[in-house]
Amino acid sequence: MKIFIETYGCQSNVADSEQIAALLKDKYEITNNEEEADTIIVNSCSVKNKTQSKILHYIREKIKIKNVIVGGCLTKTIDIRKHIPEVTAVFDTNSISKIQNILEPPKDIFSSEKESRINLPHLRKDKDIGIINIGEGCLNSCTFCATKLARGNLRSYRIGDIKREVKTAIKEGCKKIYLSSQDNGCYGFDINSNLPELIKEIITLEGDYLIRIGMMNPWHLNKILPELIEVYKSEKIMKFLHIPVQSGSEKVLKDMKRIHTVKNFTKTVEIFRKNFPNISIATDIIIGYPTETEEDFQLTYDLIKKIKPEVLNISMFSSRQKTKAHNLKQLKSEVTKERSKKLIDLYDEYKVSIKRFI
Repeated sequence: MKIFIETYGCQSNVADSEQIAALLKDKYEITNNEEEADTIIVNSCSVKNKTQSKILHYIREKIKIKNVIVGGCLTKTIDIRKHIPEVTAVFDTNSISKIQNILEPPKDIFSSEKESRINLPHLRKDKDIGIINIGEGCLNSCTFCATKLARGNLRSYRIGDIKREVKTAIKEGCKKIYLSSQDNGCYGFDINSNLPELIKEIITLEGDYLIRIGMMNPWHLNKILPELIEVYKSEKIMKFLHIPVQSGSEKVLKDMKRIHTVKNFTKTVEIFRKNFPNISIATDIIIGYPTETEEDFQLTYDLIKKIKPEVLNISMFSSRQKTKAHNLKQLKSEVTKERSKKLIDLYDEYKVSIKRFI
């Protein structure tokens, strides 16, 4: 049997797909050619309605000619079989290590218990990059987020286990190590540890490599800020910070149940830029949250104009099923599109003069 894996979403999903491929490669042929595959495994994402539509369309097309097995976050937030009854099998993010059992004979497998996948093998898409998931789930309750529904509460992996996986990746030739999770900022809070402690251990490993630290929410980052600044001084750490603000309006942040303030975010960016003048700052913005007024959007616009993040991820609000924001009255699409275009134009205007990209 030849298997093709189609991956949507974040770096954590990419790492999951690499592990799925590694778990199957001894028994099946993993192919990069979709056309020659007998079976397609779709590792799905649940962040946006647009992405969901794209995934469902892809499945409907491929199901006509291939066996299609669906995993990933989307399987926990919608009933895949209700949308596409013909899928061969369905599984969730807690059942990845059972992929061989899911394949033959085909069966749906779901679990409410998080499985530990640290130190499972990877069949890497990019041989130079080792994506290491340092935990599963998060401690947040953002009203718009469907990923929390799929991944659940925080479960951090032990420092020693993560260090061993990083060591393996370095031995296998990875030049870049991406530390990934749903929120790196709260890593270790459930096991009496934290991110700086983890990084201090990892950077003791010998080898020619750089570490890129994934997304950290501002309110968790603030709890570890002094220690984090210190470990960032290591030459092993890429000078890159992904800190999502989502809105420049304090009112909207409260409505979203984002615990940080705009001041928290701004201060953190200023501290990192003071300590690391060439750092690249990445942030995320959601445009058109249901309670966002024109004044709220202007505050967001003004914040981005002031901060000028090197990387700006702009998303129009997606009402995701089962989230707290799902039942709120949506803004008109033309309003959201207009605001989004204004912010994109601002970003396009200033980014041509910025050279710090990672």
